[in-house]
Amino acid sequence: MTEKGTVRRGYDDLAETYAARRSEDERETTVLNEFLDALSEPTRILDAGCGQGTPVLRRLSEEATAIGVDFSREQLRLATETVPSASLVQGDMRMLPFRDGVFDAVTAYDSIIHVPLTDHQTVLDEFARVLAADGQLLLSEAPEEFERTNPDWLDSGVEMRWSMAGADATRTHLQRAGFRITNEWEPPDSTPEDGPSPPFFAARRDA
Repeated sequence: MTEKGTVRRGYDDLAETYAARRSEDERETTVLNEFLDALSEPTRILDAGCGQGTPVLRRLSEEATAIGVDFSREQLRLATETVPSASLVQGDMRMLPFRDGVFDAVTAYDSIIHVPLTDHQTVLDEFARVLAADGQLLLSEAPEEFERTNPDWLDSGVEMRWSMAGADATRTHLQRAGFRITNEWEPPDSTPEDGPSPPFFAARRDA
């Protein structure tokens, strides 16, 4: 099975289990709020890899045009229950089903880390394509390049894969896609058992 198929199957098969075990990350929420508060009148925001409904959709579905995109049908089904007012689309971040320049901001929480390393540049190019001039991006990555396969994700016997490019490569990918990095949040300390905690990058699309 391809890496894309493995990730999709994992999130489809374990949607309920993942939802039950997932907890709110206070640091992610703090970074998100700092990013969103700095936007000027955010009216069109894309949450890329929205899953079951990230804090982006929960905060913005009532105050802006927030659209969530994910390729897992089961994750989107849960998102309709978590954030009933959100607009949701099934799609692939490598070929977003939206016209050029239609969003003011894009957020990608723990989503690009499931894309094969060879496609990370393609995803960031797509984010740049759907952003308006001066549109802004917030994404999480990993401090270093890190690839992992877990054949027993969540003790289920279902396989899951992660492909993280690392901070240095992500900076290069952002620059090549036409972004200028405007802020970075360093990762917190983590234990080897936890795996690498992500830094966050805020970037602006060059006009």
